[in-house]
Amino acid sequence: MSRTPVLRRARRRYVAATAVSLTGAMAAWLLGAGGTAGAADPAAAPLAQDALYAAPDGGESAAGTESDPTTLTAALDRVTPGGTIYLRGGSYGLAETVTIPQGNDGTAAARTTLSAYPGETPVLDFSAQSEDPANRGLALNASFWHVHGIVVEHAGDNGIFVGGSDNVIERTVTRFNRDSGLQLSRATSDTPESEWPSNNLIVSAVSHDNADSDGEDADGFAPKLTVGPGNVFRHTVSHNNIDDGYDLYTKSDTGPIGAVTVENSLAYDNGTLSDGSQAGNGDRNGYKLGGEDIGVDHVLRGNIAVDNGKHGFTFNRNTGSMAVSGNVSVGSAERNFNFDGGSSVFRDNVSCDSGSNDRTIGDADASNQFWSGENGPACSAYAGELDWSFAEDGSLRVTFGGAQVMN
Repeated sequence: MSRTPVLRRARRRYVAATAVSLTGAMAAWLLGAGGTAGAADPAAAPLAQDALYAAPDGGESAAGTESDPTTLTAALDRVTPGGTIYLRGGSYGLAETVTIPQGNDGTAAARTTLSAYPGETPVLDFSAQSEDPANRGLALNASFWHVHGIVVEHAGDNGIFVGGSDNVIERTVTRFNRDSGLQLSRATSDTPESEWPSNNLIVSAVSHDNADSDGEDADGFAPKLTVGPGNVFRHTVSHNNIDDGYDLYTKSDTGPIGAVTVENSLAYDNGTLSDGSQAGNGDRNGYKLGGEDIGVDHVLRGNIAVDNGKHGFTFNRNTGSMAVSGNVSVGSAERNFNFDGGSSVFRDNVSCDSGSNDRTIGDADASNQFWSGENGPACSAYAGELDWSFAEDGSLRVTFGGAQVMN
C-alpha cells in the first residue's frame, strides 16, 4: 500500500527561538514568573533573603550582594545548604568545569537553589574548552539542589552532568555541547551502585544541537550507563541532536540501570542539526531505550516523536517489560515503533507515516494503532506542521497544523 504523508517536512517555528538566541516569549517563559509543572518556581517568589548574587563581571572577593555580585564559582563555594544563588543575565565565559561536589548538599526540606535572576538570561558559555570527556560544563554531583532557568552551551563534553540524587533541573537549555546536552551517570568510575544518581526530576527543559566530532555520542538527554532508580523526564524537548533525542543505554560492563520515566515529552529531527548538517555515525532515534540485551522496565507515556532520522521509539535490545502507553510517532525514517524483543506492554499508541512497518514484540492490544502500510484514523490529528511551546506552569503544548494534541 502507498504511504499517506502526514507531515510536510518544514522547519519548526521553535527551532529558531531556541537554536540562535533566547528572546521574546521563550526567554520570558524560561526565566519569568509562574509556577511550574512538578516543581516550585523560584522566579515566582519574592527574592530569597540572604541570597548570594553572581554576575558575568562579578568579583571573586565581592560581597555577593545584589549591588556587589561575586563570581559563579565563588558563590558556589560560599552557599550554605538550603541557600540560594541568583545568576544575573549575560554570558559567563568559562574555561573549566563548574562543579558542585558531592557532599555540598541541600536537604529534603530545603533544596539549595541555583537560579536565574527573575527576568534575566544567564548563559554559561564554555567555548574556551576543547572537546574532551573531562571538559563538562556544569557538573552537579551533590544532592537536593534545584537548578533553574540557565543556559549551558559549547562545553567540551556534557553541558549539564548530574551525578547526584534528588535534584530538580528545571527550565534549562543545553545546546551546542560536544557530547550529550544533559546526562545522568555516576560521578566517578568508583562510585558504588548504591550512590548512582536517583530520583532526579528533569522538567520543562530543552536540549538541542549537541554534536560531537565523530557524530555518534551527543544526545539531547542521556540517563544512561550508570543511573539508579526514580529518574523522571517530564515536559522536556529534545531536538536536532546529532545522535539520539533520549538515550537510556545500558551496557554489560556495569549492568542494568534503574528504570527511567519519560512522560509528556517531545523528540524531533534528531540526527540532523538545525543547520541541516548530519553525521554518518549517529543513531538518530527519538527515544532509544536500552542496550546489550539487558532488561530494564522503563516507563514511556504520553510522548511524541516526529521526523527522527531512524526510529521514533526503539527498544535497542532492552529485553525488559517496559510500559509504553499513549505515545505518538510520526514520520520516522525507519520504524516509528521498533521493539524486536522483550515483553513490553503497549497501550493507546499511535503510529503515522512510518518508513517501514512497526514491530512490537510483547503485549500489544487493539487500543494501539500501529503502522502497517497506511495511516489509520487517529493520524488525522497529526497532520500539518509541528509546533510547540510551554505553558506558564511549565507544561508542554504540542500542535500539528495548529491543532493542539498535548496539554
